Amino acid sequence: MSKSTIRVVLAVLLALALVAAACGDDDGEATTTSGAQTTTTAGSTTAPAGVIKVGELAYYTGEFGAYGASLTNDVRFPIEEVINSDPPLGQTWQLISEDIGTVGEAQAARKLVEEDGVIILVSQAHGYRNYRAWMNDWVAEHDGPLGPSVHGGSIPGNIGGTAAEPIFRAQGLDEGLGTYGVLYAEALGAQSIVIFATEVEGFQLAANAAEMAADYIGMEVLARINVPALGDSYLTEAQAIADLAPDAVVIQAGSLESGTLIRQYAEAGLEPEVWIGESGWVQPEFIETLTPAVVPTQEFIGFASIGYNDDNPAWEFFSNLWNTTQDTATFGTAEDIYHFSTYDLMIVTALAVEQGGSYLASDWAPAMFEVTEGGTVCYTYAECLGLIRAGTDIDYEGVTGPGDFTPGGVNAITPVVYPFLADGTAGDFIVVDPIRVLEVLDAIKTEAGEDWG
Repeated sequence: MSKSTIRVVLAVLLALALVAAACGDDDGEATTTSGAQTTTTAGSTTAPAGVIKVGELAYYTGEFGAYGASLTNDVRFPIEEVINSDPPLGQTWQLISEDIGTVGEAQAARKLVEEDGVIILVSQAHGYRNYRAWMNDWVAEHDGPLGPSVHGGSIPGNIGGTAAEPIFRAQGLDEGLGTYGVLYAEALGAQSIVIFATEVEGFQLAANAAEMAADYIGMEVLARINVPALGDSYLTEAQAIADLAPDAVVIQAGSLESGTLIRQYAEAGLEPEVWIGESGWVQPEFIETLTPAVVPTQEFIGFASIGYNDDNPAWEFFSNLWNTTQDTATFGTAEDIYHFSTYDLMIVTALAVEQGGSYLASDWAPAMFEVTEGGTVCYTYAECLGLIRAGTDIDYEGVTGPGDFTPGGVNAITPVVYPFLADGTAGDFIVVDPIRVLEVLDAIKTEAGEDWG
């Protein structure tokens, strides 16, 4: 895809988000020392003393346990390979990862903030509703922590982007993934679908969006099948899908559950089907569970996701560094959505710290907008950091695109579907019609009230 095409797609989707806003995981834990945050006055560049603790809400157990080590490595990579070579405000970052799969996100977040003293809390996500009131009180009292989130797509789009609630997302909203899947099914000629989802909040939100999108465009939803996560078998559900004979199946479920369902469907010798899933299918666990041999037995297997811009210096730098320093046999190549979206988010986070002059949310949140819009275009951390230190306004354009955020802290993304090829690898992404996406998302958008959470 050309850079100019991506710019058009991103501009269209960002316009939607602006309208919506107006309408109203291996363990990287380490022990470090960090001073308390200090208040700042206008023009001050004070920051916490010592090493800066970055806390990751990690996934080592539970529904996403299979991804945990890889997701932690995605956070570690930009910190250790890029940011710490010349850290913002001269203070090295150190990663602490806390598993949320067993104790829950709320308890893990409180431990990282209250006990470990993290200054940056990465990936407030599905469970944020359960501790939002506590977090907002903490931020009001301490002016932090900063809240870049890789997995925050389940948080409504009108929440975040402010000093009072400093959450900025890396991958758009979960409701988008369900919508992209339905619209790609429409592009394939589907007139009826079955929606399959596990009982995880983010997947349920995406499934809700898929159901609303289908209703809006006049596509029949023959059934919505909700199942517990981490089931050993989904053969009963596979047979139910075959009996319904939909034109496509839109799946909002983890890689293990999705791979199990489709493999068991194929092993049962049922009629070949169109399967459209979500971005977690990029993880190796999906194809390992599915097995490559299943792919050519079905009409189509692919997943909705976000695209990347591979013709700018940001991609050249990132992909070369990733592919030459990381264990690609274990974690995959640079094209993995979690690799490149996490990288961009952490780079922008660091640049905004330097721009804002402190690790306080009141400085950082506005700086997240400042470093991604207007100013001199730059593509790498070192280049952009040098410009900021020279007093130049910058416009970071990264791997996922221009980096622009809506007022609610949702970034602009390119909606795509990745098809799986006969050998089990993911092919080149296919852009989902951005004008159609704009129309449908605007019609089905949901916002949280002040009492959400």
